[in-house]
Amino acid sequence: MTTSIHPTAQISPSAIIADGVEIGANVIVGDHSSIGAGTKVMANAVIGPWTSIGENNVIHYGAIVGHEPQDFGYKGEESWTFVGNGNIIREYATIHRGNRPGTKTVVGDNNLLMVSSHVGHNCVLGNNIILVNGVLLAGHVTVADRAILSGNCAVHQFCSIGKFAMMRGMSRATRDIPPFCIMDDTNTVRALNIVGLRRNGFDQARIRAIKNAFKLLFLSGLNMQNALAEAERTLNITDDVRYLLDFIKSAKRGVCFGRGVIVDVEEKE
Repeated sequence: MTTSIHPTAQISPSAIIADGVEIGANVIVGDHSSIGAGTKVMANAVIGPWTSIGENNVIHYGAIVGHEPQDFGYKGEESWTFVGNGNIIREYATIHRGNRPGTKTVVGDNNLLMVSSHVGHNCVLGNNIILVNGVLLAGHVTVADRAILSGNCAVHQFCSIGKFAMMRGMSRATRDIPPFCIMDDTNTVRALNIVGLRRNGFDQARIRAIKNAFKLLFLSGLNMQNALAEAERTLNITDDVRYLLDFIKSAKRGVCFGRGVIVDVEEKE
């Protein structure tokens, strides 16, 4: 594999560049950073210090990965950014490193961060996530595998988003977003993400068990504590249902609530 570095790129002497990396014009790579094999960094992108980029990523024009956090308390100490393999980071997306010494921001594998999306300090992203244009993740947000955040969504600091959840465009979360749901407006669980579950290989039995849990949790009229207790007593606790119940129980900011929840929605694909 041949490494290609444009002569106008500024590469720190302490950076480690693997074989097969392509670095475009005016790219900056900071101190103590590394870029894995097969990764392409396009013109005018910036890789900050203490940033580890895995293999086969594509970092588009003007993206900034591993820059210092937007936090008055940060004083330039060593903190990190870790980006896995196979990610696509589009134009002008930003990923900031941890805001305290020894802390980190993590982006997993095979994620798509679209134009001008922002991943704040100390966020943790799993795998196969899509952040559409203009998504804003404040600090310390956790996003689980295969979540989709549509255009211009905003997520408050310390929130968590469960697996297979979807935020509709311009929605806002200041609470945790349960897995498997479609979230709309502000903190509103609007529907079960049936189309997304089917696309990801969930069979009818798995979906039925999740539907039953959603009906109890969001449509029974019980408060969440009583609904959780009733779920433990009466539901078929599959692995998916267990994950849903445990997610809600562990929510530190509370979970988004249901309002007119639809669990049998059929959307055109």
